[in-house]
Amino acid sequence: MVDTKTKDKEVIKKLETLGQTLVQQINKGDNPTMELPVRSLGNIFFDQKTRTIKLGDKTSERQFLNIAHTRKFMQTTLVANEIKKVIQQNATVSIRDLYYALKHTIEGTQENTFEDQAESDPLIEDIEASLNLLREELHLAASAKGIIAGDMVVQDGKDVIDLAKMGSGGWSVPSNVEEDRIEIKKMKADYVLFIEKDAVWRRFNEDKFWEKQNCIIITGRGQAARGERRFVQRLSREHKLPVYALMDADPWGMYIYSVIKQGSISLSYSEEKLATPDTKYIGLTVGDVEKFKIPKEVTIKLNQLDIKRLDELKSYEWFKRKEWQNEFNLMKEKNIKMELEALSKKGIRFITEEYLPKKIKNEDFLP
Repeated sequence: MVDTKTKDKEVIKKLETLGQTLVQQINKGDNPTMELPVRSLGNIFFDQKTRTIKLGDKTSERQFLNIAHTRKFMQTTLVANEIKKVIQQNATVSIRDLYYALKHTIEGTQENTFEDQAESDPLIEDIEASLNLLREELHLAASAKGIIAGDMVVQDGKDVIDLAKMGSGGWSVPSNVEEDRIEIKKMKADYVLFIEKDAVWRRFNEDKFWEKQNCIIITGRGQAARGERRFVQRLSREHKLPVYALMDADPWGMYIYSVIKQGSISLSYSEEKLATPDTKYIGLTVGDVEKFKIPKEVTIKLNQLDIKRLDELKSYEWFKRKEWQNEFNLMKEKNIKMELEALSKKGIRFITEEYLPKKIKNEDFLP
């Protein structure tokens, strides 16, 4: 396990270097200036080598003596300083906590440092991007969202947790799953199954699919948060486990799959630490309607928003492979989408006892 104190010292050093640079500029009589990566769509690209979405090399300057920048410059230094304090106290706080800790009226004025959290959140991302760190490494936490089950034992601080004995609720994936926080003590699995929906995950857990099929089952309960994405990446890289994604057959489920695999545009500055490029899409697909004789009455017609999103997906570079273009074209041609729960029409346990086992055996994946 990576030593927490050593890692924290490295992060504090990066924050101090940022501050020291500004002090040096002030001592020279220069305009204090921060150089920050441009986090706009125009500075994002798909890296064919790493197969992840990445931030380009364009940067912008935030200058204290530029009246348009002054407030945001002040706020950025406040955020960086507060993060350093949190790390030094060996604490972890939410981004909401951070906002309230920093909000106060500036002495001698009637102006607040921050008016709402919408001002502080983007500055956290600026610091993440400029220092090449995840917010979890800055001791900032998000609410726990994902759940996981399987034949695996982890050490979380002083607690040793057996994921095979977590009952119907599973283990709640923490926000920070870095090696210095979560150590994988034991692992017995042939693959990881990433399930889009909580209700479907519960069917797989109740049916002990992970035990029968020797796998790890995890859900992000919709759009996956950073904690479960990072943990799946660790399972893939450290334990060489294949990762299969089980999503709704609609543009939204397929986009969630792409976020797990390639990353998201909004987090392009950190996707090498979050994305799992070897992830394969195991279903649901429109083609499964015929293949598994799924009754057509459980399919749903596409709406205008679905069609617009589908066209966007077709244009993304990471979806240009012919298998995906064929699937998108078929969805549009049939004018249908489908939820995973629709498979219950074939029987409550059809998805765990027939559908998934057959797909895995036949390696019926989309790349």
